[in-house]
Amino acid sequence: MATLLIVDDEIMIREVIKEYGNSYGYEVLEASDGLEAIKIIKENKVDCVILDVMMPHLDGFSTCKHIKENSNVPIIMLSARVAEDDKLYGFELGIDDYVSKPFSPKELMARIKVVIERSTNIVKDTINIEGIYIDKLAHVVKVDGEVVHLTNKEFDLLVYLIENENKAITREKLLENIWGYDYISMDRTVDTHIKMLRKNLGKYGSKIVTVRGVGYKFEKE
Repeated sequence: MATLLIVDDEIMIREVIKEYGNSYGYEVLEASDGLEAIKIIKENKVDCVILDVMMPHLDGFSTCKHIKENSNVPIIMLSARVAEDDKLYGFELGIDDYVSKPFSPKELMARIKVVIERSTNIVKDTINIEGIYIDKLAHVVKVDGEVVHLTNKEFDLLVYLIENENKAITREKLLENIWGYDYISMDRTVDTHIKMLRKNLGKYGSKIVTVRGVGYKFEKE
């Protein structure tokens, strides 16, 4: 089941979209402003964001910019502002679609379906899990929005563990896939890199769990 996040300070708008979203089989989360939305995205897997422009505390454009810097979740901007410059600015920030108010809920659901299908068919060059964001092409890792500097092996190790989340991976398997050899005498190499990786991930280091007698796994709640 895909999850939608509705970000709008108008309760009636949220209720209408939530009702239609539920009827189309989506799980629906709600936020009344951009700051709340950013927090929800950090703590939940969201498949599409429906984002209003005019909101208190943090407007839609600023919220979109922050989300796109830390996540690849698709965004549909929803606004009563229909000026071409607003739409163009939204697309420059990376939104996937722009819907003007007043809108047809059925049309919005159709647009959501297209955006989600398109995003799931794109090869995933980025990873966004818990508070960790990884851009595999740029070789960049961010923790809660802050860039952390990993060695090449630490980077490869983190990606491999996350892409096999909740699976216990033996040291031998890690050596084989990350270092290209599987000598048991090199177990300490894995342990040393895991130790440094945990340190670099800060509070998320505990997500890399030691599985006694086996190896390690990235544990997602």
